[in-house]
Amino acid sequence: MQATTLSFANFHNHGELFANIFRARKQSFIVQNKWDLPEVMDMEFDQYDTPQSRWIAVHHLGEVMAGVRLTPTTARCGIYSYMIRDAQMGLLETIPQDLLFENAPVAPHVWEVTRGFVAHNIPSTIRRKVHTRLVMEMVRASRAEGINQMVALLPSNWSRWAKRCALDMAPAGRVMDMGGINYQAVSLDFTAHLH
Repeated sequence: MQATTLSFANFHNHGELFANIFRARKQSFIVQNKWDLPEVMDMEFDQYDTPQSRWIAVHHLGEVMAGVRLTPTTARCGIYSYMIRDAQMGLLETIPQDLLFENAPVAPHVWEVTRGFVAHNIPSTIRRKVHTRLVMEMVRASRAEGINQMVALLPSNWSRWAKRCALDMAPAGRVMDMGGINYQAVSLDFTAHLH
């Protein structure tokens, strides 16, 4: 099992991995969760998949087992910035505006984590290992990008596994039902991992 952080600068070095992330996202979000999201060529994508973002994949022999997207909170593309902030600003119909307790951060050292998933076909015997590998790569990416905080929209059971993954997480918003799944905005502190 490997973990790779992809960007527009390096994805050409990784064969089909970049496209496979979007294929795995389609399977997770459109097929399994039945969310109404854009798709083309068997891949799920949205307006936040720009050269400003990074994509982390946990993979084995080309199969993407898990992934997340990281986007700087300073990102801009047309009228959009990053998903959580845009939801708060009322630009997204599918995410409530009151998802955060405070104003969405905009700072170079704060990034957003979205589109996180572990593939549904990953056996329960190795799911924890896959989760851990994903978090380890997030820590590595935080060092490489100078990230000391991330904001994320996660399933509301995040507190069950945050400590196991040695993540310093705190609620940043209320629990919300989104597409039949309870989600909550959280803040992740990576300061201790930067050294």
